[in-house]
Amino acid sequence: MSTTEEPGHNVPHRGLITVSIMLATIMQVLDTTIANVALPSMTGDLDASQDTITWVLTSYIVAAAIMTPVTGWLADRVGRRQLFLTTIVGFTATSMACGLAPNLEAMVLFRLLQGVFGAAIVPLSQTFLLDINPRERHGSAMAIWGAGIMVGPIIGPTLGGYLTETLDWRWVFFINLPVGLIAFAGCFAYLPEVAQRLRRFDFFGFAMLSLGVGALQLMLDRGGEADWFASWEIWIELGLAITGLWVFTVHLATAEDTFVDGKIFADRNFVMGLILIFVVGIVLLASLALLPPMLSHVFGYSTITTGLVMAPRGVGTMISMILVGRLVRMTDPRYLVITGLLLTALSLYLMTGFSPQMDSFPVIWTGVIQGLGLGLVFVPLSAVAFATLDNKYRTDAASLFSLVRNLGSSIGISVVTLYLTRNTQINHQELGAFINPFNPVLQQALPGPTNNPAMLQTLDGLINQQSLMISYINDFKLVMLITLFAIPLALMLRRPQRTAAAAAPAAAHMD
Repeated sequence: MSTTEEPGHNVPHRGLITVSIMLATIMQVLDTTIANVALPSMTGDLDASQDTITWVLTSYIVAAAIMTPVTGWLADRVGRRQLFLTTIVGFTATSMACGLAPNLEAMVLFRLLQGVFGAAIVPLSQTFLLDINPRERHGSAMAIWGAGIMVGPIIGPTLGGYLTETLDWRWVFFINLPVGLIAFAGCFAYLPEVAQRLRRFDFFGFAMLSLGVGALQLMLDRGGEADWFASWEIWIELGLAITGLWVFTVHLATAEDTFVDGKIFADRNFVMGLILIFVVGIVLLASLALLPPMLSHVFGYSTITTGLVMAPRGVGTMISMILVGRLVRMTDPRYLVITGLLLTALSLYLMTGFSPQMDSFPVIWTGVIQGLGLGLVFVPLSAVAFATLDNKYRTDAASLFSLVRNLGSSIGISVVTLYLTRNTQINHQELGAFINPFNPVLQQALPGPTNNPAMLQTLDGLINQQSLMISYINDFKLVMLITLFAIPLALMLRRPQRTAAAAAPAAAHMD
């Protein structure tokens, strides 16, 4: 008996398409972290201050956050292929412009445009990989896609530090030119056409979502510098974020022909996938944001050494991606997600045992465990979230998937950074209270008088180190609890039914 062929069968040049798509994806994902380490070098060349140079990061983040949700409408309006090719060209061109920027104003403008063009690359790459592969190969496709998404932020700071130290900070952006040209050539030659679908543009919905997401990203990025809720700026941004997101939610529930089709939220797997990818965003980027400064300030590692110590985390992720691409077709993907969350929680628990006296080995092997765990979560979750969703909603869904993951990352980084700063101050006060000439234990431990200036300076340095270490441990505990909280949510996912195309080989083998 013949079966209806699943979309994605008999796609020519699937391998070349995948390589081209992933080159564009890795190029975009790298730029979310690669520029961070180059900021100190940019400050002098662009005649910027410590406060204003952060707009190089903020402008990109806010522009990408606002433009990500509009990807679905643009893809339907101009065509996925045309939009993807345009974003590659625009992202590569604006990357070169960033590298040539003569001053801060030009750099912020070019980074803003880079975020506008780069926003659509990740959701479109996920959509194309799902389109060109039959449903039974979605797990393998998402393993390849997930490897680029997760390894990119890990190697970004290392690559950025190497380019900045050996060449110049401008090469952080120039490196995108050869990658962008190869990606464009491959996609132009082999990327299949997708039929356009005319949709009315919901200006009101887009405006409200842009207001909410943009204000939230701005608040999260500016919070640390503005001293959070001690600043009127943060209160205004919070009010705008709540207003925009609330009005957009009401608009989505009550209006017809909205900016994002509300029918996608009727799919339980997709909704649970959004919640879980939000948690993955928190865990992945929060831990990545904590480790480099910890290795630098507590352990005194250089940028290059920090990158080398963190590199095995990427190796663990790659191993996990290779394995899970096969496992997801043989076992219940929910079990893989739960196993991954447990491994991630275990790695964070082990990280709470870090101390300033240890060598780099505990950082390396806990990083490998965490890389394995996050890989086990990311791939099956990406496949299961789209398994029961109608194909026509894929681009909208992929845009929301990327947006929620990025919001989780931004919120996670802001929370752990705030928690770290506050705890460091509290720990310093508590530990410093024991440093006084009337403490008999201190008098016995010190070789000289406690009022010696050199001795006091040494003690203050040790207290700073211990205060920081305790604060990092507290952050690891917080992220571990968030990870454990996500495990019951994974049980609410539905196991996707095997398609006819997937079941046919098994049926033939039984005859």
